[in-house]
Amino acid sequence: MEVQELLQINSIANNFIAQLRDKEIQKDRMRFRKNIERLGEILAYELSKELNFSSEKIATPLGESTVNVLRNELVICSILRAGLPLHQGILNYFDEAENSFISAYRHHPNNDENFEVLVEYLASPSLENKTLILADPMLATGRSFTNVLKALEPMGKPAKIHLVSVIGSEEGIEYLKQEFPENSKLWIATIDKSLDKNGYIVPGLGDAGDLCFGGKLQH
Repeated sequence: MEVQELLQINSIANNFIAQLRDKEIQKDRMRFRKNIERLGEILAYELSKELNFSSEKIATPLGESTVNVLRNELVICSILRAGLPLHQGILNYFDEAENSFISAYRHHPNNDENFEVLVEYLASPSLENKTLILADPMLATGRSFTNVLKALEPMGKPAKIHLVSVIGSEEGIEYLKQEFPENSKLWIATIDKSLDKNGYIVPGLGDAGDLCFGGKLQH
């Protein structure tokens, strides 16, 4: 699996990452969601450079123009609930894409730091021979992505898989390289070095779902 890290080259994306990490700015949920959406747009733009295009003649009021236009059949699949703002950012650029939604959450059966990732809900079109974009803002252990990929297997085999994330850990990325097809590609804004004992990215930014939408009761 190939990895493309956005912040290897300085751009306005640096500002959005800085604001997402800042514990004071995080208190503004609307701004937090908007910054994830903005990064989704930037990552979608970068991803688009590797999709398939063909020429099309366009009639203008004054003549005719030939333009290369996107030809991929895209399906954007987001992991609920933190994935929703990222999904919207990607969809802002790929407005004709089909959409898939799936739940994946950490379940702590023994009420300690050990957890398993459970998938309980899926709504998806066929993925057969389409380009699948899997979106989740936080790539910690990598298990959410792999469990989602397994849950999507009955929907068909994609021609290509792109993963989109905002912040990931080196450990999680190495895990995904072993689990995803070799021709898959990860598009990520920035990569942190470590995970804590609870499997959260350090320095990271905290729980993206809670910061987007508010706290939740555990079950």
